Amino acid sequence: MTSSPAAGRALGGAEDGAEEPRTPAPLGRRCAAVIGVEDHGAYRLIWASDTRGPPDPCPGQFYMLATADRWGSEDGRPYLPRAFSHARVVSDPAPRVAFLLDAVGPGTERLGALEPGEELWLSGPFGVGFRPVPASDHRPVLVGGGIGAAPILALADELDSGTTVLLGFRSAAHADAAELFAATVAVATDDGSRGRHALVTDLLREELDRDPEAVVYACGPPPMLEAVRALCAARGTPAQLALESGMACGFGACFGCVVPTRNGFVRLCLDGPVLDADRLETALFEGAGQ
Repeated sequence: MTSSPAAGRALGGAEDGAEEPRTPAPLGRRCAAVIGVEDHGAYRLIWASDTRGPPDPCPGQFYMLATADRWGSEDGRPYLPRAFSHARVVSDPAPRVAFLLDAVGPGTERLGALEPGEELWLSGPFGVGFRPVPASDHRPVLVGGGIGAAPILALADELDSGTTVLLGFRSAAHADAAELFAATVAVATDDGSRGRHALVTDLLREELDRDPEAVVYACGPPPMLEAVRALCAARGTPAQLALESGMACGFGACFGCVVPTRNGFVRLCLDGPVLDADRLETALFEGAGQ
C-alpha cells in the first residue's frame, strides 16, 4: 500500500507547529464512484475514487456520506448523511479512500449495499485528527473497538510496523476486520470466539503495566472510551480519544455534536472528533455513539 503524504504531518508535527492536524475539505459535496467492495466478516470495506478530494486526510478526520441513488425511506423521506472516519487512503495510481461499514440501521444498510459502479456523495475530510506523539520516548499504543477500528487502521498505516495495536470486537465475525492491519494485532472478543475472551481495555491495562511511557490513541464505543480515559488518567498516560456524537452537517452549523469538556462545550465536528483525554471529565455523555 502507498503511504499517505500526511504521515509526517499527522504524527510528526505540522510544518507551522500547529497541534491540530486537519486537512481542509473542498467546498461542497462531490460525487465519487464506488470502485471496490471487500467483505470482512460482519463488516464491508467500501472503496471510492475521490479524485476531487485531498489525497492526505489525517487519521481521525471524518467524511459525511450518502448514496447518490435511493437515499431515503420507502415513504420518500430522505436520510441525513452519515459521518464516517476513513479507514484507508491510497494515492497511487489514483486517489481513493475506503470506509469500514457495519449495517446497524437503514442509512448504513444502504451504504453497505453499495456495489462497484454505483456512486457515493461525500464531503470532507472534516474535523481534527490524531495529534503528534508528545515525545520521541513515548511508544504509540493504538486501541480500537468495533467499527472504531477504522480510524485506528488509518493511523496504523502511517506508523511503523512495530506499533502496538489492540482491538476489541463482539465476535469472530467482527474480528475479521483485524486482518486489514499490516501490523500484528492483539484481539479480544466479548464471546471468546477469537483471540482473548476479554475486553480490549483488559489488554490495554496489561500493556500500560508493561510500559508506563506509552501514549494511547483510541476509538470505539463510549463505554470503551470511558474505560480507556479512566485507565490513562489513573496512570498519567497521555491519550487521545476519537469520539462519536450525532452529526447532521459535519461543519458546525447544526450543533448536533456538542459535547462537554472541562473547559466548556465544543463541537466535535470542528474541535474534534479527536480530543485529548485529559480535557474530559467523562467520555459518557448524552448523544455519545449516536
